[in-house]
Amino acid sequence: MCMVIFAPLFAIFAFATCGGYSGELRLSVACANRSESDLKIDVAFSYPFRLYQVVLNAPTCEGKRRETLYLIGDSSSSAEFFVTIAVFAFLYSLAATVVYIFFQNKYRENNRGPLIDFIVTVIFSFMWLVGSSAWAKALADVKSATDPDEVLLLISACKQQSNKCMSLRRPVMSSLNTSVVFGFLNFILWAGNIWFVFKETGWHSSGQRYPQETMEKQPSGYNQSYNQGGLSQDTYGPPDGYNQQGEISQQPNLGQMSGYSQQPYNQTGYAQSVPTSFTNQM
Repeated sequence: MCMVIFAPLFAIFAFATCGGYSGELRLSVACANRSESDLKIDVAFSYPFRLYQVVLNAPTCEGKRRETLYLIGDSSSSAEFFVTIAVFAFLYSLAATVVYIFFQNKYRENNRGPLIDFIVTVIFSFMWLVGSSAWAKALADVKSATDPDEVLLLISACKQQSNKCMSLRRPVMSSLNTSVVFGFLNFILWAGNIWFVFKETGWHSSGQRYPQETMEKQPSGYNQSYNQGGLSQDTYGPPDGYNQQGEISQQPNLGQMSGYSQQPYNQTGYAQSVPTSFTNQM
């Protein structure tokens, strides 16, 4: 049930917070000659974070000439891989929800549905782990490449002490941090669901059936070995050399109607047959 409820939601949050991101940083370059300064330089970037294509126009503080710079880095492969996994996981979880609710009989028929579901769940768990780890590393590179202090080092005018360069706005990365968190939450959710899907497969049923059959066969074999070891109840009797007198017979003969006879035990533990009759007693 948790898988049905949270998997689509977590997938939505994962690809929405990453795929829909757009950020901006703002710089200020004050030249020694104020007329050449540019106090508001905006640099915008967005998903899929091909930063080497982001253009930065900055003054050179040498007349009206300006220079065109580009940010450093390309994190598009990790970001697109992460978003692709999130989209496919969302679609599969929706399809699985429909099957669980409306096609339960078809799902359990021939055990094919649980096996496919188990394999797909394992694959998505692994892909979530790989995708989230790769995107977390790529996000660290994006933060470094879009740091205003690092971008100012690219501007030639900021290398001259007579000019003054400042960062006015830093990009907000909270949504990207959230996407990484939801990526690992998706991994935990899908990995935890592996056990519940495995219980629906025939592999789990066959594994449970074998120990039960073994336990059912054990008592008969145990009794057989117990009897073969000489510990049968039929051959068990008092120790050798011990004779007990005065044992009352449970089933008297016809000749014992007027009284009971005391019969000694032999060494094997059985009572010796001593004929007693009413005439002998007289």
